[in-house]
Amino acid sequence: MPPRRSRASRPTSSRPPASRPRLPGSSPAALLRSLTATELKEQLCEMGRRCWQREFTDGNGGNLSARLGEFFLCTPTGVSKGFLRPEMLVLVDATGTQVAGTAPWHRTSEIHAHLAIYRSVPEAAAVVHAHPVHATAYAVAGQIPPAGMLTEAALFLGEIALAPYHLPGSPELGEALAPLAPRHQAILLAHHGAICWGASVEDAYFKMEILDSTCRTLALAAHLPGQRAALPVVEQEKLRTLRRQLGMPG
Repeated sequence: MPPRRSRASRPTSSRPPASRPRLPGSSPAALLRSLTATELKEQLCEMGRRCWQREFTDGNGGNLSARLGEFFLCTPTGVSKGFLRPEMLVLVDATGTQVAGTAPWHRTSEIHAHLAIYRSVPEAAAVVHAHPVHATAYAVAGQIPPAGMLTEAALFLGEIALAPYHLPGSPELGEALAPLAPRHQAILLAHHGAICWGASVEDAYFKMEILDSTCRTLALAAHLPGQRAALPVVEQEKLRTLRRQLGMPG
């Protein structure tokens, strides 16, 4: 049975939401209990399950986060993304310090990669990091999938980037992502996996799903006879124009 769609389902446009919750008078603990946080926690758990069901994560790998006012909700470390519960999610500030959450749950060790994207892309509402096999295979090979081959990828992902390897959770990884994120919503992480951002939790997940499907399709096509030419330049430009009209970067 396919996973249910969350109540927050939206098209894959990356146009930023009209407004973002701002609750400056609330304590972090109160903010974590708010209706907005409750809805976001449900979305993060749902997208975590989708990642696990699609085998984008293994063991306790991968992590998800969402912007919540001036803070960030994120998944805990050491938990399979297929078995998340809302009470497991924690709140961190812009420095990555956990400011609310219930023991024994602690923030993901890779939160600084997420925060680097949020700092460099104000319109990013959510970030998903995972290890989808086909995308990670390109990352291990140090290759970016050929551009302009698939309309879905050209329209909804734009240009895919490759970040150099840095230790997961290290400040250096965040520093490598910061200059890439404003122009790339899908970034391969050398020897590691992939990270995507979006205008909602589901949008960030959609980017990951499209990224892995693109990598899988192109890897299979590479073994088929015949020519594998990119779309004509004029058609690629039409897709870039449509991306701009939809408010997407790059």
